[in-house]
Amino acid sequence: MKKSPKLLTLLGPTAVGKTALAARLAYELNGEVISADSRQVFRGMDIGTGKDKADYLVYGFAVPSHLIDIAEAGTEYSVYNFLHDFHDASSAIWSAGKTAILCGGTGLYIEAALKGYDLVEVPENELFRAGMECYKDDELVSMLKQKRPLHNTTDILNRSRLVRALEIESYKESLPERVSPPDLSDTRVIGLRYERATIRKRITNRLMARLEKGMIREVETLMQKGIDANRLKYYGLEYKYIAMYLLGELSYDTMVESLNTAIHQFAKRQMTWFRRMERNGINIHWLDGEDGFNQNLKTLLTLV
Repeated sequence: MKKSPKLLTLLGPTAVGKTALAARLAYELNGEVISADSRQVFRGMDIGTGKDKADYLVYGFAVPSHLIDIAEAGTEYSVYNFLHDFHDASSAIWSAGKTAILCGGTGLYIEAALKGYDLVEVPENELFRAGMECYKDDELVSMLKQKRPLHNTTDILNRSRLVRALEIESYKESLPERVSPPDLSDTRVIGLRYERATIRKRITNRLMARLEKGMIREVETLMQKGIDANRLKYYGLEYKYIAMYLLGELSYDTMVESLNTAIHQFAKRQMTWFRRMERNGINIHWLDGEDGFNQNLKTLLTLV
């Protein structure tokens, strides 16, 4: 077999079966998987994030995986944290002479890795924050728009996030020119997708299976451990709507219906992000889920 690229990326919307395919590919290539999922980093958030560790068992062999269960639930984990951990994991994999397989659906994380975003950890600046107190929220939004496009709209959800976003941009402007990130040109990017009607059915079926598996109990356990409900809502989707149900803010039926709709909408946003990545120069070779696991694996092996 020809030499594999330094980095393989397998992306796609939720519920298409990326992890199992990535693990099997890693098994065939003697590689290791790096998760690009913004919620699977948290311990105790298993069912709701689809953290099925059986996916990594191939013919009884546990395929090595990275960036899963590395942070405490209830804490924050940013794209800066991801890039730091991604670079550590990929460097270790490459040092062992193996291929790194980046797999997930968090477009921001994947794009940051592939584009080699050079992020820095920004300390809090109380003097800067005090200077922002005289501005209204709409003025802060205008200031942020002047500094960068508002791709991440969560930065304008509340005043504290607005000020923090401006604080970060101000800090970055004060930095000297930084060293270029590692060369990731030796890579292949593969996408896995289904027809819209099929993915909707897969999402609904998976949601019902997760509820039967104990997803509500998982969220209840996190709350019993002292994790604030608002923090769980911040994680979105399953954790947001189930927390609202447990707090009595939603009935069970309304929770299920609203969550199902939200996941469908999330999958559409993921595909929108991936299409934007393509427009910005990242070539994605798309596989059709309808072709089946074995055929897609065979295609993958010819691509790499």
